[in-house]
Amino acid sequence: MSKVIQTKTEFEGRFHEELIVVEGEGLSPWPEGITLAYVGQRVPRLDGAERVSGRAVYTADVQLPGMLWGKFLRSPYPHARIKKIDVQKAEKIPGVWLVLTYENIPKIPFYGGQTFLLDKTIRFAGEEVACVIADNEERAEDAREEISVEYEPLPFVLQPEEALNPGAPQIHPAGNLVRGGPDVYERGNIDRGFTGAEVMVEEVFKTSTALHNAMETHGSVALWEGDQLVIWDSTQHIFGVRAQAAQLLDISLNKVRVIKQYMGGGFGSKNSMGRYTLLAALGAKMTGRPVKILLDRHEENLAAGNRPASVQYLKIGARRDGTLTAIHLRAYTAAGAYILIPPAVGGPVRQLYSCPHVKTEQYAVFTNTGPLSAFRGPGYVEGTFALESAMDELAQKLSMDPLDLRLRNYTEINQITGQPYSTKGLREAYERGAREMGWAQRSKEEKGSKRKGFGMASQIWGGSGGPPAYAWVKINPDGSAVVLSGTQDLGTGTKTVLAQIAAEELGIPMDKISVQIGDTQINPYAPISAGSMTLPSVGPAVRTAAYDAKRQLLDIAAQVLQVPGEGLEIQNGSLQSPKLQQPVLLKDMLANLRNFMIVGRGARSPNPEGVHVNTFGAQFVELEVDVETGEVNIIKFIAVHDSGRVINPLTISSQIEGGVIQGLGFGLIERRVVDRKTGVVLNANLEDYRMPTIQDAPEIISQMVDRPDLRANNLGSKGVGEPPIIPTAAAVANAIADSLKVRIRELPITREKVLKALVNRNL
Repeated sequence: MSKVIQTKTEFEGRFHEELIVVEGEGLSPWPEGITLAYVGQRVPRLDGAERVSGRAVYTADVQLPGMLWGKFLRSPYPHARIKKIDVQKAEKIPGVWLVLTYENIPKIPFYGGQTFLLDKTIRFAGEEVACVIADNEERAEDAREEISVEYEPLPFVLQPEEALNPGAPQIHPAGNLVRGGPDVYERGNIDRGFTGAEVMVEEVFKTSTALHNAMETHGSVALWEGDQLVIWDSTQHIFGVRAQAAQLLDISLNKVRVIKQYMGGGFGSKNSMGRYTLLAALGAKMTGRPVKILLDRHEENLAAGNRPASVQYLKIGARRDGTLTAIHLRAYTAAGAYILIPPAVGGPVRQLYSCPHVKTEQYAVFTNTGPLSAFRGPGYVEGTFALESAMDELAQKLSMDPLDLRLRNYTEINQITGQPYSTKGLREAYERGAREMGWAQRSKEEKGSKRKGFGMASQIWGGSGGPPAYAWVKINPDGSAVVLSGTQDLGTGTKTVLAQIAAEELGIPMDKISVQIGDTQINPYAPISAGSMTLPSVGPAVRTAAYDAKRQLLDIAAQVLQVPGEGLEIQNGSLQSPKLQQPVLLKDMLANLRNFMIVGRGARSPNPEGVHVNTFGAQFVELEVDVETGEVNIIKFIAVHDSGRVINPLTISSQIEGGVIQGLGFGLIERRVVDRKTGVVLNANLEDYRMPTIQDAPEIISQMVDRPDLRANNLGSKGVGEPPIIPTAAAVANAIADSLKVRIRELPITREKVLKALVNRNL
């Protein structure tokens, strides 16, 4: 029976209420403390061999008969108007089929109507001006050099605060402030809160623009089969791409099929459809041939999105005993030329600690730089750096241990909604991390020019998931099973954990479970793989579908075997019952039914009412700073996180390690550099844009609290994709401050900044 209900979900720090359709009755979670056969076990990735051997076909690998290539001509100016564009020379080159410009394609709104698919007005250096469709990639690259464009350069602005000054160049007609004003949140009265404060910290924190640089760059292949459009896309949301393509091309959903079997990472940059996808589709329609457009690494670092730079003015007040009285954050982020969802920089300030008087003002500002996109823990990474740095400064002023200050302001109540948390394992994460680090016994002996330091930081994030998400489980005549859902595996191990869930519920061995995802035409709907939503959204639907299939199977088996249904169960692929002399293999029972197929249906139930579902964590770091060279060396890194029940410790540990390494890059070395005179990105490649390598990765000790959240969903699991990156830079910054006795409030904390801070300290 289907029911229409209203439920609340949290996505990347924002709350949404929506109507959803729920099918059937919800399942109770597996009890806490129970030992399960497959769930909770270290199962290697089902597709690991395909990925490492090169047999996995990514979007970049798709090759179709007669396929053409598309390559972009990009603007050299950060702000300009195209006065004239001449493509005749390019079109005359042998092998060139056509050149797409704003003059010969429909005026399709893009970025929520902030521009068009191709536009006369250019708003960042590297923006798409034209697209050449040719026989091969090299021919397309040659032809784009023959396109002649006459530009009218316009004034530009690169920094968010400068973009708000009177007389600043206007990037959009409505002004440079996204949505016309700041996103303001307030509870209590901050003036009253600061009046009651006995100690205050008031500082400015800055973070640089960071680039995703996923291993597989953005790209699509488009093919028209009659009036049906087939898209192979490197995306985190196949159903989202289907919906966007259908809407913008004005065709019905049944005429669009989106496929993504394997993907080389996204980190949020592939949450929505790119211009390359739609232009490949238009090129394929106009030529009658499949078209592939794949960004190269340089293009990736110009136009594929970024974690925006931020400037955060943060003030914290507290009583002498460490109790927080007020927090005020005014944050500016560079939205770039276009934006879909502003990052929630104020999320940690609003939620992490008990504080009666809080105000956050978030200004997302258009600038003449590449467009902002989500980047693993968007907003919370930047906001946590400022908040947790300020908390350490406050602890120093109060002569308190930083961990004691955090425990003093610990809360079991969500500060925004006033509801209790369904579970909160942060206190245990603190205790385990401190014990593993030897926090109480930490010493700071000096070795020559090296100074030791210790730091820690906290994490809060959503990760509750929610409906709608659907799955089917098919039982084959040989007793094997196939799980189907329209979700995506970004490289996180989604297929593996879904197989574990199905195997556990069905009682069928893992090697008898296959998982089919990534195809809108054959899979039921699943949501975007972002916001740490995939497992807690799709996993419960898979378990429900497996339960439904098992219920049908046991009902049929009882009739075939002529035994009561009570006591009949499936274990390790065999039917067992006190009424049977010996177990019966599923395949032997099903052989009597010829090719009869059982199909179980599952849907994600609504989120619980009256409680708030969040993830938590704490990270501790020991490091050394060489005061002569400025080099930072991580000695020991501890990450303890609470994301409910652990389905696969192996895949979770890789998520934590990957998040920490990205966080170290953000905190210590990564930054996009833009020439202030020309607006051009100077390090749009992997040689000049420094990222952590294996040489930079320390030993990372990861632990999970592993306490099932029995109210969150029928798995008791929450998301873990983004939590590990959120507190890393803050923990490292606190350890560096502990080492040097001087605080650096701007990321990344490079060697140059360390040496400069030491000079200023000694002045």
